[in-house]
Amino acid sequence: MTDIKVLATGLRFPEGPVVMEDGSIALVEIARGTITRVAPDGVVSVIADVGGGPNGLATGPDGALYVCNNGGFEWHEEPGMIRPIGTPASYSGGRIEHVDPKTGAVKLLYDRCGSNKLNGPNDIVFDRQGGFYFTDLGKVRHRDRDQGSVYYAKADGSFIVEVTHPILTPNGIGLSPDEKTLYVAETEGGRLWAFEIAEPGVIKRRPFPSPNGGRFLFNEAGYHRFDSLAVDAEGNVCVATLISGAITVVAPDGHLVRRVKMPDVYTTNICFGGPNRKTAYITLSGIGQLVAVPWQEAGLKLNFSA
Repeated sequence: MTDIKVLATGLRFPEGPVVMEDGSIALVEIARGTITRVAPDGVVSVIADVGGGPNGLATGPDGALYVCNNGGFEWHEEPGMIRPIGTPASYSGGRIEHVDPKTGAVKLLYDRCGSNKLNGPNDIVFDRQGGFYFTDLGKVRHRDRDQGSVYYAKADGSFIVEVTHPILTPNGIGLSPDEKTLYVAETEGGRLWAFEIAEPGVIKRRPFPSPNGGRFLFNEAGYHRFDSLAVDAEGNVCVATLISGAITVVAPDGHLVRRVKMPDVYTTNICFGGPNRKTAYITLSGIGQLVAVPWQEAGLKLNFSA
């Protein structure tokens, strides 16, 4: 891929890009603890300082930004590269936050589901009903790691339910155009799963040997780790792929459509905007850039998005 336009540099592990009404891009800077705006002219400003580790981001039915906060990481830095390496001593848990994009006001929505604490909320997608699905990847410690989960919650903070558990390192999450299928990407192992939705927040669980109630959709040989994802208007799943540094495009039937190479092993997130939603906004987190790439297919319009 050569036709890459750099929109912003010097970002502190950016993820979760969201296209705003004014054409700017809101995103998180995980290592900075902020929700950040990149204006069309490239000017970078802070919308809110939420602390911890803001990770996934989505616009909700009230126009607010909904944040998956993983609680923070320890970081390794070297010239030209930053990467997460574990859980910091300051970690106190994960949470879902509500941020007013105009004032920067931050409100806690959820930090647990029943008796289970949220450990590392990662990515988020809203359905047409105004509720949202989100992944909880968990946290990694020196000798062990958490089991992951997928949850569904209402935007007003009144209801949260576990959709599936355990699931290995669930990261990216998205809905098919008809909202009958929920897609979840596993980071470790680079697997993509499809879950049949029975009703909002409820899946039709597949029996054993499915480990999580879902239908295995895709992976391939080699060292690939999946991060966030977006769905295009044709129903293809576009998964940001770590290590190989690419966007992996997978058809709904599970075959590989193509892989679009990017110049960073920490290619982490993708969203669509621009005329006819045929521009892909991609976060290159290791080198701290937000870039724009012309895209072959139109992106699927997200519920409540600009």
